[in-house]
Amino acid sequence: MKSSLPKVLHSLGGRSLLQCVLDSTTALQPDRRLVIVGFGADQVRSSFPQDPTLEFVEQTQQLGTGHAVQQLLPVLQGYAGDVLVLNGDVPLLRPDTLTQLLATHQQQGNAVTLLTAVLDNPKGYGRVFCDSQNQVSQIIEDRDCTPEQRQNPRINAGVYCFRWSALAEALPQLSNDNDQQEYYLTAVMALMQPVMAVDVADAQEILGINDRLQLATAYSILQTRIKEQWMRAGVTLVDPASITIDPEVMIEPDVVIEPQTHLKGRSHLHTGCRIGPGSLIENSTLGEGCTVLFSVVSESTVQAGSRVGPYAHLRGHVQVGAGCRVGNFVELKNTTLGDRVNVAHLSYLGDATLGDRVNIGAGTITANYDGVNKHPTVIGDRTKTGSNSVLVAPVTLGADVTIAAGSVITEDVQADALAIARARQIIKPGWRLSSPPTSNS
Repeated sequence: MKSSLPKVLHSLGGRSLLQCVLDSTTALQPDRRLVIVGFGADQVRSSFPQDPTLEFVEQTQQLGTGHAVQQLLPVLQGYAGDVLVLNGDVPLLRPDTLTQLLATHQQQGNAVTLLTAVLDNPKGYGRVFCDSQNQVSQIIEDRDCTPEQRQNPRINAGVYCFRWSALAEALPQLSNDNDQQEYYLTAVMALMQPVMAVDVADAQEILGINDRLQLATAYSILQTRIKEQWMRAGVTLVDPASITIDPEVMIEPDVVIEPQTHLKGRSHLHTGCRIGPGSLIENSTLGEGCTVLFSVVSESTVQAGSRVGPYAHLRGHVQVGAGCRVGNFVELKNTTLGDRVNVAHLSYLGDATLGDRVNIGAGTITANYDGVNKHPTVIGDRTKTGSNSVLVAPVTLGADVTIAAGSVITEDVQADALAIARARQIIKPGWRLSSPPTSNS
C-alpha cells in the first residue's frame, strides 16, 4: 500500500478492511473472534478500543499463513469446535457465502472446507484440484504449478473452515521447504481428510487488496452492490454513477437521491426525502419528506417536512424540528430548532436553543465564543430577530420578542418585548465636502 498505515486499516466505504471482514461474520454468531496481528499490531489493536469481543494474537515473525494460524495452538488448547479462517485484506465476502461454507462443512462432516472460485484468468492464484464431488485432492501454489496444472481454472480463495481438533494435530507438521521458505496453511490439506471445496457464486467476493488500485476496484464493486440493493428496494438514484452510499446507511422507499450526493456513516433517510444534487449527509437522520439541496448535514437530525439549503451546513449535533426552513448560507452548530422555524439566509447559530415558529432575520448570528468558552443562546417561541442582529451569549430571549434590525443584544429580553440595541441615527445636512482647489502645475 506504500503507507505507514497497516493495510487492514485502510478504509473501504467508511470501514476499515478488517472491520469489513469482521462484519461479514456477524450472522454466524461465532463464540470467539481472534485477530492475528503482525506488522502494525499496536495500530490495529488501538483501532478497536470499544470492541471487547475481539482477542488479539501476535505473530512476531511473518513466516506465512500456516505460521500465523500456528499462533492459535496455545490460545485454543482444548477447543473442540470449528474454526473459520479469513484474511483481513479480503473485505467483500458476503455473509451468505460464509453461512453456506459453514453449513456445508458441518453437514458433510469435513475436516476442512475451503472456498474456491472458477476464474477466466486464474494467473497468480493457487490451484485447487477436485473430483466430481468437489473432494479436494491437491492444492498447488501458482509458482509451483506445471504448465498443464496452470490450465485448471479453480483457484483457492484463502477462506477455510477447519475442524480444530484435526487442524491442531496437523499444524506442528508443517514445513517451510519451498521457494518462499514459508509455512503454507494449504499444506495441512494433505494431512487432513476429508477436504471439500465450495465454489463462490460471485468471484468478486474473494478480491484481495494489495495496493490502492485494488482498493479502488473493491470500492467500485461495493458501491454497485449497495446501489443495486437500494434501487430494488424502491429508492430512486437519478445518476447512480455520481452517488456514493456507505454500507451502514438506511434508506426507506420513495426517497430520491439526486446526482453528486454522498451518504455516509449511519445515516437514515425516511420515506419521501429528496436529497441533492450536490449534498453530503453523514451520520444523520432525515425525517419524512425532507429536502436537502447543495448542503452538508453531519451528526444531526432533521424532522419531517423540513427544507435545508441551498448551501447550508448543519454540524455538531444539530436538531431541526418539523416543517423548518434552513436556507441559503446558514450554518448551525450544536443547535436545536423547534417546529416551523425559519432561518432563511446568511446566519450562524451556535450552541443555541430555539422554540417553535421563531423567525431568524438575514445575517443574524450568535456570538457564542468568548475566546475561552462557548456560551448558550435561548430564544423563545414566536420570537423574531431583525436582519444583521448579533446575540452575544449567554443570553435569553423570551417568547414573542422582536429584535430590531442591526441590534447587538447583550442582556436578556423578557417575553413580549421589543429590543433595540443600536446607536441613534444622526443626519447632518450639507455634509458634502467642497471641491478641492484646482492645481496650476
